[in-house]
Amino acid sequence: PTTQTVRVHERCDTPVEVVTSHQWFIRILDHRQAFLDAGERIAWHPEHMKTRYRQWVEAMNWDWCISRQRAFGVPFPIWYCGACGGIVVADEADTPVDPAESQPRRPCACGGTMFTPETDVMDTWATSSLSPQIVGRWLSDDALFARVFPMSLRPQAHEIIRTWAFYTIVRSHYHNAEIPWANVAISGWGLAPEGAQKLSKSRGGGPIGAMAALERYSADAVRYWAAGAGLGRDTVISEERIHAGARWATKLWNVARFSEPLLASFQPPVKPPEDLTTADRWLLARLSQLVNATTIALDAYDYATARNEIETFFWRDLADNYLEMAKKRLYEATDGYAAARYTLYRGLLTTVKLLAPLLPYVTDAIYRDLFGAADRATSVHRATWPEPEPHFDDPEALAAGEALLDIATAVRRFKSEHNLSLGAELVALHVTTTSALEASLRASAADLLSITRARALTLNGNGRGELLMTGQVEVRVEM
Repeated sequence: PTTQTVRVHERCDTPVEVVTSHQWFIRILDHRQAFLDAGERIAWHPEHMKTRYRQWVEAMNWDWCISRQRAFGVPFPIWYCGACGGIVVADEADTPVDPAESQPRRPCACGGTMFTPETDVMDTWATSSLSPQIVGRWLSDDALFARVFPMSLRPQAHEIIRTWAFYTIVRSHYHNAEIPWANVAISGWGLAPEGAQKLSKSRGGGPIGAMAALERYSADAVRYWAAGAGLGRDTVISEERIHAGARWATKLWNVARFSEPLLASFQPPVKPPEDLTTADRWLLARLSQLVNATTIALDAYDYATARNEIETFFWRDLADNYLEMAKKRLYEATDGYAAARYTLYRGLLTTVKLLAPLLPYVTDAIYRDLFGAADRATSVHRATWPEPEPHFDDPEALAAGEALLDIATAVRRFKSEHNLSLGAELVALHVTTTSALEASLRASAADLLSITRARALTLNGNGRGELLMTGQVEVRVEM
């Protein structure tokens, strides 16, 4: 009896037997430096993935075997002469051709007319390495090919840098003397929590299957989870995070439903209203920051940072705080009503546009119903991308806005500690602050009353009641 290690196929566990045979190759070792140079001309995201590419090219010690011994694949248009064993290649005009079903149109150079077809088929990468040329309709639509090649982006996972990325570069070098795309975005794997194994169709794994996740939580929710891991990083499949994406989509939908009657038939003015409150100016300043940060991140293919920026703005600034500040003006149509409508319109529309690449379905439904007519686009995916607006950059408003948030947070904490609902009314709110902040807080008196549910507000007066916070802003409440 003998115990030995037998290599098996990674998917079906069939023992692997090495058999020496003739194969078809494409020469690559002779052009190693050209492929290294091509890798340098391409922008890699993340950049360190270029090192994997370079290490693979530098370490190569064999040419590219493109033949496989299996039933399905692209056949080689080749026959072998029965008389001399010579190779006969089909004329280009006759391709594509299956040699098992057709014979050459001409005899062999030796005069022989009996042929044996090549039974091997091409390696998967031998055809997928031409994906830029195939989708660009190379050799069949010259005008389209000239427009789209080289392409902008190749998105792919990290384990096939040595195959799909490299072989695509090889084919473009040989056929077009060009790089195939300007950028490569390298994603990571989705891993099963148990053992951190890569998910696969054959072996399964993970807490929930792809189709089950889509059906239970929606495509937007799954995309939310996927956008949480930066390029090049593996991430564990998390049903909890997918569920969080569903909650975000629901919250966005609910904010849109809340806003719908307030923004019905709203036509945004060319210039912002002159009576913007501190809360309005703070949100618009934050919005300008958000547009700039998100655009920079997405231009660098850093969708994880973009998601985090949008998520922070939507939950903390827009949904949890600004809406609560502006409710009094919006509901009662009091002074500052137009300014609140304008700010809400700009804040929600911009959020929907920035979020559209990540949550494309819920954002498009909201855009079509709420903003399409005024914004003049049939879909959010056809709308213009937001631009940063420097005239909204306002350090004073940003500082005052953070003070408003600190006050609101202190009051919420007070109510929670005293087992009061967030909607519980307070007799009065007393705020003592610096002269630099006093004017800004006074301009947002209505917004402070709205978010704290206080019936009265005093600024730099004789504060009474329980002390909630000290520092640059001191807050007391009366019950």
